[in-house]
Amino acid sequence: MKKKISIRNRQPLNHSRHGFTLVELLLGSSIMLIIIVAALSLYMKSNKVAVDQQQFAELQHDVRSGMFFISRDGRMAGAGLPLEFYGYALEGVDNESQGVIVDPDRLKLLGNIEDPLNLAISDYQGSAANVTLEDYSFEQYPYPDEYYENKIVLILPNPDSGCMAGEIRQITHVTHSAGGTNEKLNFSPGLSHDFNPPGGLSGTCPDPNDYDGGTVTFIEVKEYWLDITGNYPGLNAGDDGYIGNGEGSVLYLTQNGIHYPLAKDIENLQFQYNGDLDNDGNLDGFVDWQAGWTGIIDIVSRIHQIRICILGRTPNPYVGFSGNPPSNLHLYRRPAITNSPQSDQDDKHRRFLLVSTAMVRNLSSNLYNAGCR
Repeated sequence: MKKKISIRNRQPLNHSRHGFTLVELLLGSSIMLIIIVAALSLYMKSNKVAVDQQQFAELQHDVRSGMFFISRDGRMAGAGLPLEFYGYALEGVDNESQGVIVDPDRLKLLGNIEDPLNLAISDYQGSAANVTLEDYSFEQYPYPDEYYENKIVLILPNPDSGCMAGEIRQITHVTHSAGGTNEKLNFSPGLSHDFNPPGGLSGTCPDPNDYDGGTVTFIEVKEYWLDITGNYPGLNAGDDGYIGNGEGSVLYLTQNGIHYPLAKDIENLQFQYNGDLDNDGNLDGFVDWQAGWTGIIDIVSRIHQIRICILGRTPNPYVGFSGNPPSNLHLYRRPAITNSPQSDQDDKHRRFLLVSTAMVRNLSSNLYNAGCR
């Protein structure tokens, strides 16, 4: 019995004892580290591409938004003006220098762009506090009396008077009798604004009777311009909506003296003009604004088309590309636009150029219907 027990005790225990050796642990850890590094590298590259595409999408949105407003107002330039005053509908500036490489254009537009209004003047004595209108003038429009308060208007003389000077005033209130008689607009004495419409239209006629038979219209003087540096001469940060403080590449709309930033990351803004400038019945082709046009009503009134060029640039260089672009491709170089020269260096910023043409107040339709282009 004892012999059997001792033999049984000497038999090895049948338990499996498997584990990882140090070499196996090091090898597994290395493989896992390689996989993690590869995954992180792929994520970083994908993230760079996503960031690049996101800033380019935002740039396209800003450029298209700016183009929408400029082309819309370009089409409405001169709306509400008598035929004799069409030449004051727009005014341009070609390549305005701001002390940097890019010299953008400016465009100033005049018109009754938002709300229609043409009130006939019965009596106005020039720079007076009141203008008397023809009876039933207010009844032609759906605006209540309080709607006129604080509105800015342009008082135009009778075209037959020979005077071409318009007064900008701000309405304080309107008065009239029941039934539409004794209708008047009131302006506090001297209540006007220091912005000027295109062509130097602002002024007062020498003869008070020049305004009899003229018109009163809601007016909007809109100017589209590009602030390259963020420190535009003569403007202070915070004044009338101007951002300033070195924040450049901002496209502005200045409406009745108030600055509205429309789009950021805009590198260049250019305009060209097409019309029957030589009065031969044919459109002459797009040209840049000529300094001698300003104030020449006969020439400006023949402009029928405005070509608008807006160039945007991504705020940061692209980092998601592979390799370098070919030297003759210039994907990352500022292009030439109209008479604004291109850059001679690549900076790896993506650009988006949008070009559109606005038909000024549809005046060009007369030429097209006549078969002349």
